[in-house]
Amino acid sequence: MPKKVCLISLGCAKNLIDSEEMLSRLDLAGYEITDELSEADAAVVNTCAFIESAQAEAIENILKAASYKETGKLKKLIVTGCLAQRYKSELLTEMPEIDGLLGTGSVSRIVEALEDESGNKPEYYGDISAPLRDEQRIVSTGPGWAYIKVAEGCSHNCAYCVIPSLRGKYRSRPMELVEAEARSLAESGVRELIIVAQDPTLYGIDLYKKKSLAELIKRLAKIEGIRWIRLHYLYPDAVDDELIDTIASEEKVLKYLDIPIQHINNEILKKMRRRGSGDDIRRLIKKLRERIPGLVLRTSLITGLPGEGEAEFEELCEFLREAKIERAGVFPFSPEEGTDAYDMPHVPTEVAEERAMRISELQAEIMDEFNLSRVGKKVTLFCEGYDEEMNMYAGRSFAESPDVDGVIWFTGEDIRAGEFYDGVIRGELDGECVAELEV
Repeated sequence: MPKKVCLISLGCAKNLIDSEEMLSRLDLAGYEITDELSEADAAVVNTCAFIESAQAEAIENILKAASYKETGKLKKLIVTGCLAQRYKSELLTEMPEIDGLLGTGSVSRIVEALEDESGNKPEYYGDISAPLRDEQRIVSTGPGWAYIKVAEGCSHNCAYCVIPSLRGKYRSRPMELVEAEARSLAESGVRELIIVAQDPTLYGIDLYKKKSLAELIKRLAKIEGIRWIRLHYLYPDAVDDELIDTIASEEKVLKYLDIPIQHINNEILKKMRRRGSGDDIRRLIKKLRERIPGLVLRTSLITGLPGEGEAEFEELCEFLREAKIERAGVFPFSPEEGTDAYDMPHVPTEVAEERAMRISELQAEIMDEFNLSRVGKKVTLFCEGYDEEMNMYAGRSFAESPDVDGVIWFTGEDIRAGEFYDGVIRGELDGECVAELEV
């Protein structure tokens, strides 16, 4: 039976939490965890399958792990997560190197899959819409910060998205369980909580018959030790006045909001079954800027969606020039089998990719302007650690979310990762800010 396991986690923060729960189960079962495939008796690849590029990355990692069956001591390869859920009938046929599959509703059975000695390849596919259970996890982020999942699944059924078929219907975690986990994280040294779900704005709608994210935030803000609370993936149509007031008034809630809009054209949004219109998005951003001074926004955009011609694309560009959303992730449209948008007429992939590049260039200009506006301003820096190559410390302010927004570079003495420091922005380096600590 394999006893040294390498777990490779791909995709989003929500998937990472699944990986952390599997790490905990492996640890409790007596497995040794290694980051090196060459040392592992078994490998687990927790996959993403949201878009074509994510699927390609997953397959590349599976094949890399499988190669160690020939060159290393690897005996078992288990594939979990969204790719396993989406292509359960094809994977074992196309990739015989795989020794077992766990869908998104069965990651809790990882030990069982590794210890299966029946000679068959285990395939576990539990109910992807089952109520959420309280799971232990080994936090792999930090030091000093962690994601906390408040809900799973999605019931929106956007025309381009496969998430509901991979993650099930929307289910909130009971508030007392979220709060208990947050307290445990705080006791372990976590200072920044990052709230994630497919749509946190609908938190509680299934359990309490009302949107309850504002109430949850207020409860989390009372936890001793938690200094920052960061919100990710707030769908624009469900951001109401109660939530805005809570974000504005709660000192621990960072004035940084990740609001995925995907596009701004009314007809495209309607065709993609996004709730609300481009006009609604414009009004929301105006309201947020007015009621939350100093707010930094992040969004997700898709170029080349069905219905996007040059006029619709230019409308998106003009919106970005006006709204000056500080941060954006830009993706070319990926037609996914099983979605309504798959068969809709759309521009060629190379056109969507070229438009994504143009948006990225536009956003780079907006970012440069934002960075320049910060010079001379005081910031609180959360230290990520020391970078040997840069010969500086990497930190984040309220305006930088980990792994997606870059860092702020600084120097100093007696600096520790996971601690907060006060500084002043002094300049810019390759698109990122440089700060000087206050003495």
